[in-house]
Amino acid sequence: MLGAIGFSGKAIIVKLAYRHGVDAVTLLMWRMLLALPFFLVLAWWAGRGKPALTRRDWRDIAVLGFTGYYLASFLDFAGLAYITASLERLILYLNPTLVLLLSVLFFHHRLQPRQLLAMAISYAGVVAVFAHELSFEGTHTALGAALVFASAVSYAIYLALSGKVVQRLGALRLTGLASSVAGALCIAQFALLRPLSTAWVPEPVLWLSLLNATACTVAPVLMVMLAIARIGAPLSSQVGMVGPMSTVLMGYAILGEPMNGWIALGTVLVLAGVFLVGRKPAPR
Repeated sequence: MLGAIGFSGKAIIVKLAYRHGVDAVTLLMWRMLLALPFFLVLAWWAGRGKPALTRRDWRDIAVLGFTGYYLASFLDFAGLAYITASLERLILYLNPTLVLLLSVLFFHHRLQPRQLLAMAISYAGVVAVFAHELSFEGTHTALGAALVFASAVSYAIYLALSGKVVQRLGALRLTGLASSVAGALCIAQFALLRPLSTAWVPEPVLWLSLLNATACTVAPVLMVMLAIARIGAPLSSQVGMVGPMSTVLMGYAILGEPMNGWIALGTVLVLAGVFLVGRKPAPR
């Protein structure tokens, strides 16, 4: 539960930092720069006594680091400049349905009627909140929602491709290595796109970035991994459903975002759809 809330708090911190005039490229650079030492230590610790990485391993780590942690994070940060934290979290929570669609397109998975119904329920929930935000946030809502949805697609690609690599390298080692690759890419992106002088940001942004790097990036990764080791992935996923609701509540309390029936309805629909997608059919 703490891991899910930590992940959800990332959007709140990003929205607070945007109030100080920073952009997505600079904010993402500071987040990954501060988190990078933790991920390097994690990769080293998880790799002790393990076989040396092969060229194939490094190729897979580079692809997963790019799609799952760099591109997904950048698109997410860019989208948060235009939409509320509540809508962002609901869109990202569509990940299980996107992984399912990717498995249909590329791995010849057959959709069951229950899964189709679940996806319809989830996307109806996002549409309900999106329609409300068109009047709350303005015309840029469509752009922000599209960027965050692209982020969800990028992370779904990571999830779909990472299965065999996780079995080969282990979850903690892969997380540490792929996140380190993403951190290097975020720093390189800033060096290419921004003058060095723009790295000097207001002091509150530095503290927010440190909180983002630790409490909303490194700590949740470790918490969720430890939870999966103790209670399994299915139960961890179900407990993680507190994430979207915690984002809605924090957005209302901290950012002053709206709280009404449309948002509550959309949140319930998305959670219900994701629950149905992840639920195993009853044995005959």
